[in-house]
Amino acid sequence: MSASAEDRASSLGALPAPAGLSGIVRRLQATSTGPFLGVALLVSLLAFLSVYPLSMLLYGSLHSTPPGVAGTFTLDGYRDVFTQQSVITLLNTVGISFAKTIPSLVLAVLLAWILARTDTPFRGTLEALITLPFFIPPILTAMAWGMLGNPQVGLLNQVYQWATGSDAAPINVYSYGGVVWHMMQYSVPFLFLLIVDAFRAMDQSLEEAARMCGASKVRTFCTVTMQLMLPALTGATILSFIRGIENFESPLFFGTPAGIRVITTDIYDSINQRSPPEYQYATAISFVIMALLFLIVLLQWRILRGRSFQTVTGKGYSPAVMKLGKWRWVTFAFCILFFFVTVVLPVGQLLIGSFFKFFGFYQRDMLTLDHYREVFGSSDFWRGFGNTMFLGFVGATLTMLLGGAVAYISVRTKWRGRILIDGMAWLPWMMPGIVLGVGFLWGFALLPHAIPIYGTIWALLLAYISLGTPLSVRVMSSAYAQLSFDLEECSRVHGANWLQTMWRIVIALAWPSFAVGWVLVFFGIMRELSASVLLYSVGSEVLSVVLLKLWANGSAEQVSVIGLMMMIMVVVFRWVQLKVIKSRINAL
Repeated sequence: MSASAEDRASSLGALPAPAGLSGIVRRLQATSTGPFLGVALLVSLLAFLSVYPLSMLLYGSLHSTPPGVAGTFTLDGYRDVFTQQSVITLLNTVGISFAKTIPSLVLAVLLAWILARTDTPFRGTLEALITLPFFIPPILTAMAWGMLGNPQVGLLNQVYQWATGSDAAPINVYSYGGVVWHMMQYSVPFLFLLIVDAFRAMDQSLEEAARMCGASKVRTFCTVTMQLMLPALTGATILSFIRGIENFESPLFFGTPAGIRVITTDIYDSINQRSPPEYQYATAISFVIMALLFLIVLLQWRILRGRSFQTVTGKGYSPAVMKLGKWRWVTFAFCILFFFVTVVLPVGQLLIGSFFKFFGFYQRDMLTLDHYREVFGSSDFWRGFGNTMFLGFVGATLTMLLGGAVAYISVRTKWRGRILIDGMAWLPWMMPGIVLGVGFLWGFALLPHAIPIYGTIWALLLAYISLGTPLSVRVMSSAYAQLSFDLEECSRVHGANWLQTMWRIVIALAWPSFAVGWVLVFFGIMRELSASVLLYSVGSEVLSVVLLKLWANGSAEQVSVIGLMMMIMVVVFRWVQLKVIKSRINAL
């Protein structure tokens, strides 16, 4: 324990707590029901955010009519799931997710090795650039690549035709390749974030021992390095595979025009594109997704069960980097190329598209600022912007507070029921956004009329909190686990009550993690589309829904303008997040 922490704890006895809050805490502590009521309230809230929509999925999969309409209970929805077309849709989903996961893993491992184990120049800057695509809303890059890789008027095809004099269009994003390619742009940085620290933490002496026994560099990498990385690689791969099954934007933009159906777009079409909507089929196939994801997680547990992967011991070591010589500029160029393809190209397309009258016609006499005037004068844009900011700030704050409470009980207490709370908080992690949206669609419609959530902005807020809770719990659990229990004990010994200890010790030391988690949750809310598109109503549209409507109406130019503004927001919040992380590291 640091001296500053001890001084802070020892001085708490003389620090007055807020009178109102400390009075409430004393009254609750004076009664045996105080802690019980607090935990009961937390359990009820988590049950409403996770168990309730799951139970409504089961109810809806057996109910023959739309939400709120009297009907009968049948198995027709599950019969529709096991038709030939539905089986093809399921195979498409698994195949596409598998096809993007394997090359993404190879590329992510290569990038992580370059930045963690070599002397490539500017590694800190390169790491920030490589991870940036993960924080960009997928709908933005999907629309940008829809303009870059359009087989008729795509900018890349136009450049190719200008350079070669050919009439051929080699790039067509409206295909299986286009779906996989766009999904990879998010999968690679996601996998990179999960495995780069494992490379940094590995003791190099383990690899040196293999080399001394006569193993080549390649054999050492395959038999030692990759074997010891297996827990991180397996967990990251399975999470990436799950995210591929859950993906909505890539199949919607690039698969639907090509007739490629996956489960998420099938659910969306069942509710929004068919008349009458097939709610029972949508909820039944949602259950199939959850069963598939559960089996995948069980597979991971079986693979890693009973195996030891200890690489960090009590023996001191410092991870060394490999000297690449002149090749370090090749690895530097490779990282820059990844950033150029995944960020510069799509953002550049948005920039170019925002200044020309018509998408695909890039003559000088077509330059205009009309699209900026149309966007800034649009009530739909400002309403979507206001809703997004409100839901982002309020949703991220409430989600982190909820995650902090769950993590505190799970990590800092010995209450027997903490496993139940932790399990309910993690349940939404197994539910894709569109599946959770279907569950809440049923759940909100069946609530009593005295609870007017259905069709309001509060429906979106609750869905966002539910989707973000697993992440907030993960972030805050890691922060609490680093704090010694001696800090709280020292504070209480010196006369501080529970509220003073929490405010002056626990919260004060965990706030950097809270800030980092807040930014991550805010990013998640800003990029969320699958749940939003099912739960929004007139007046509660968010920017992702506004963009989807504009794209469907053929307003690619206005999409470019809004996309640029969202990109500026992403860069600003990412910069703030990195500053917080840096200040946290410096404070350690």
